Amino acid sequence: MAADKGTGGPEIDYEALAQAMAEIATKGQALVSEFLREEHSDHHVAVADAAQMARLFQQLATRLASDPARLMQAQAALWQDYMGLMQSTARRFWGLEAEPVAEASPGDRRFKHEHWEAHPFFDFVKQSYLLAAEHTHGLVRDVEGLDEQTKKKVDFYTRALIDAAAPSNFVATNPEVLERTVETGGQNLLQGLSNLLDDLKRGRGRLDIKMTDYDAFEVGVNLATTPGQVIYQNELMQLIQYEPTTEQVHRRPLLLVPAWINKYYIMDLNEEKSLVRWLVGQGHTVFIISWRNPDERLADKGFEDYMLEGPVAALDVVQAVTGSKEVNLVGYCLGGTLSACTLAWLAARGDRRVQAATFLTCMLDFEYPGELEVFLDEEQISALERRMGEQGYLEGRHMTATFNMLRANDLVWSFFVSNYLKGDEPFHFDLLYWNSDATNMPARAHSFYLRNMYQRNLLKEPGGIELAGEPIDLGRIDIPAYFMSAREDHIAPWQSTIRGPRLLSGPTRYVLGGSGHIAGVINPPHKHKYGYWTSTAKTVDQDEWLAGAEAHEGSWWNDWGQWLAAHGGELVPARPVGAGCYRPIEAAPGSYVRQGAHEDG
Repeated sequence: MAADKGTGGPEIDYEALAQAMAEIATKGQALVSEFLREEHSDHHVAVADAAQMARLFQQLATRLASDPARLMQAQAALWQDYMGLMQSTARRFWGLEAEPVAEASPGDRRFKHEHWEAHPFFDFVKQSYLLAAEHTHGLVRDVEGLDEQTKKKVDFYTRALIDAAAPSNFVATNPEVLERTVETGGQNLLQGLSNLLDDLKRGRGRLDIKMTDYDAFEVGVNLATTPGQVIYQNELMQLIQYEPTTEQVHRRPLLLVPAWINKYYIMDLNEEKSLVRWLVGQGHTVFIISWRNPDERLADKGFEDYMLEGPVAALDVVQAVTGSKEVNLVGYCLGGTLSACTLAWLAARGDRRVQAATFLTCMLDFEYPGELEVFLDEEQISALERRMGEQGYLEGRHMTATFNMLRANDLVWSFFVSNYLKGDEPFHFDLLYWNSDATNMPARAHSFYLRNMYQRNLLKEPGGIELAGEPIDLGRIDIPAYFMSAREDHIAPWQSTIRGPRLLSGPTRYVLGGSGHIAGVINPPHKHKYGYWTSTAKTVDQDEWLAGAEAHEGSWWNDWGQWLAAHGGELVPARPVGAGCYRPIEAAPGSYVRQGAHEDG
């Protein structure tokens, strides 16, 4: 783009742009035709539940219409702000200085390109959008007469629609895309269309946005590389024991229980970010469960099967291999919820082999499930159960898409613009590879989890649920427990996780780290990032907790390392991998973790 002397902003060569767009239309038609010829086989296209959204917005419209005075006030306020924007824009076109009427938040990366401010037209487009978004949010947020659940849904879907309508998502109103189109003669759009068709093909009709270069990563090569061996396996999991790197280790071994919603290697991402490698280096004998990626053959596996064939079976193996009568447990996300259930089940049977437990970004009280709540009403859970009933499991990509919707600007629209409008190839990012390496969930287990934890919140009630013949009472867990949560976590909000310690009867330590559900946890000390707060208080009031908490710099791993050492027992000679009948089956990371890993990528 050249400078526009009349306005002081960049100038676009619209003749070159029009010519490029015409060429793209011709080539694009050929690409689409080729795609349709290849994809004539049966496949389904996922469609959003437009009917439910229509009902929600009909209710909203009815409530707004019942208060015409307030609606007129809102319209008048919007009109007044637009008049201010028109005056400001007019000054810009006359080459005069003008204060913006609406500004993007500092963290909004959609409008970082210089032309959004330098060019008066695009500045006007940006501010028009921000004004409309702000007024729409306010109107929806303050509407009266809707029940709380409906208000949350309306607010969520309104934000989703507003995010989708951002001018950065369209060729004609994104200056960076227009500039790229002129520079490349439209080849960016042609490449973007090709990227789009590739993603549709990989998703078998569903748009499966490619977030990173799948060919750049391989589990066991540059992901999940901490040396170890699979020493046990059953239908649901493989158990990995890692090789020691210190001459002495703590007497009590560590058993790590990850969520089965994703692959375990988030805890062993690479050499610099591996929680597992760090724990081994801290002098712990480390075992981790690697869950199987289930298909229809495991449809009848229930939540209690995950407990019995997961941590309970693993504890038996850990004790047999190490000879230790005592073990410490670490659960991450859903793995933490399962760990709590396991501890309560063991307590009901008088089994005290676990001496200390850690819960990472884990909910035990589901009263405040965050934005996921909009997907958890009876209508949507029933529809999900019908879908799972047809296949025997919930496809992992369905859950991935749900989580991505919670952060659509970062995890959907930014890639939409980059991949399809700018025609870029995704950059190499191990975390995004892991995020897209989706796992399925057996129908029976997932239905139990959604209904009893999220919908009915029965886990916090003594005897609210029963597993393998034992009523589950979290109050019977009287061992030391360490809770770690992340301040910006949108999957396990700390408004919910802070309620966990009060459900246990033993001493607890609650730690709040910076960032979100993944980056907040996978925060190695050498990065010196985020900081954290610590407290032993069992209050559920966030403000009260923060007021009494102690602030620290750096990674929460430093604090946890001291806590683990204090509860790890005395030092003993390092243990070899495997013992007795539990000899190595195959090298870590094993075969289960590779099941379904980007098979269509």
